[in-house]
Amino acid sequence: MQTYTMIVAGVTRHLPIIPISEHTAIASFVMLGDTMLTKATAKALVNRLPETDVLVTAEAKGIPLAQELSSLLHHDTYIVARKTVKPYMSEPFVLKVKSITTDVEQMLVLDKQDAIKLKDKRVVLVDDVVSTGESIAALQELVERAGGQVVAKTAVLAEGSAKDQQDLIYLEELPLFPIEKKPI
Repeated sequence: MQTYTMIVAGVTRHLPIIPISEHTAIASFVMLGDTMLTKATAKALVNRLPETDVLVTAEAKGIPLAQELSSLLHHDTYIVARKTVKPYMSEPFVLKVKSITTDVEQMLVLDKQDAIKLKDKRVVLVDDVVSTGESIAALQELVERAGGQVVAKTAVLAEGSAKDQQDLIYLEELPLFPIEKKPI
């Protein structure tokens, strides 16, 4: 298997290159379960963030980073936008989103109780990788619907054209890999 070697926040990882379409492959970056990487990247990002009241991330791969950043910021809580409506949710806020790493349209869902925690708060959006920006834009819309003010967007990596997003705070760029067609 082909890999892409990346050093981020002083931590080296060898990322498998995985095709996601007929023309494009990505270096698969997964923070879930990687304590060393999560702690190092959170430490590298925390002082670059503006003053914030609450962090918001989408389920699932940004959760460990949001947890570690929240701890470093001495926040009591952070909020996770779920990907499905759960039976315990009352009056959920729901948005549809399509991401580069998913084949189908997904949902982002905030329970009303979480939405209340966002009203009139300064919010930093947290993700592991931003690619097209669709997911983080949907997360921003969800937060704004709840009455929160997004003061920053942060991720460990900016993939592809995301590196050109002026409002994204990130540590490293992650290239996309074109798949070349072999002549028949």
